[in-house]
Amino acid sequence: MTLTDTIDAPGTPVPDDAVPSAALVAGERRLTQLEALESEAIHIIREVVAEFERPVMLFSGGKDSVVMLHLAAKAFFPAPVPFPVLHVDTGHNFPEVLAFRDATVDRLRLRLEVASVQDYLDDGRLRERADGTRNPLQTQPLLDAITGHRFDAVFGGGRRDEEKARAKERVFSLRDEFGQWDPRNQRPELWNLYNGRHRPGEHVRVFPLSNWTELDVWRYIATEDIALPELYYAHERDVFDRDGMLLAVGPYSQPRNDAEAAAVRTETVRYRTVGDMSCTGAVESDARDVEAVIAEVAATRITERGATRADDRISEAAMEDRKKEGYF
Repeated sequence: MTLTDTIDAPGTPVPDDAVPSAALVAGERRLTQLEALESEAIHIIREVVAEFERPVMLFSGGKDSVVMLHLAAKAFFPAPVPFPVLHVDTGHNFPEVLAFRDATVDRLRLRLEVASVQDYLDDGRLRERADGTRNPLQTQPLLDAITGHRFDAVFGGGRRDEEKARAKERVFSLRDEFGQWDPRNQRPELWNLYNGRHRPGEHVRVFPLSNWTELDVWRYIATEDIALPELYYAHERDVFDRDGMLLAVGPYSQPRNDAEAAAVRTETVRYRTVGDMSCTGAVESDARDVEAVIAEVAATRITERGATRADDRISEAAMEDRKKEGYF
């Protein structure tokens, strides 16, 4: 006798473990947290492609942009990703990340657009900062690339848990004709309805990972078996201390004085975020695989930007000021 026969037979006692739940009878299944986040992000990406004419995705080779691009590939599989990717290259990026960026672009057969900070320095449109970091110099090349290619929607990998200013951001964030952001001019996003209306010259920044946390990103990387640049995992590197961070010794981050030079040592470290080598710190870690990183991230109480990005320590409102000017 089948389960159906047992349930349908009048007066027949049915064992408790033989009765399916209401959800199963209806053919339903609750999504896990990661599945719900994935579904939301894919919905956002598809919505943008349907609504805008010339979208582009910011792709640096960092973990958030890697996950965002993975979601885009899933959203349109088996068709190719229907938009190009854009990287604002400071000229001080980690070589491992640039190699990973190029390999990913080749594997997915994407069109890569590069906005080079070095080009702006060479022709005088920008000047080097006294502190040596180039992260704040990315804004003008980014805005010029958006204008030059007439991109009307720009995907970014920002998450609300990263930093206070990013917590103010909507999923669809309108930027004016100068590429600037007004935190007081935010549109409501009730019931997952997104307003992409904009006037000529304006564009919309879109953040599919808004509701993700750093831990969610790493759990998704583990679930989907997503490859990352190796510097996200523990490895030995020559480092020195500056402003409470461990900076790697390299062509763009050298000790500035005798005290820093004397403190150079080899440590087992990994990076929680990647950016300009001169302002991105490492953390001491033995996490050499995804599961170890997940355990480490679950125990931390400081966001990756708060712990390892010197450019966010310039002032209390450093990120918000840059966002108002057009930064990611």
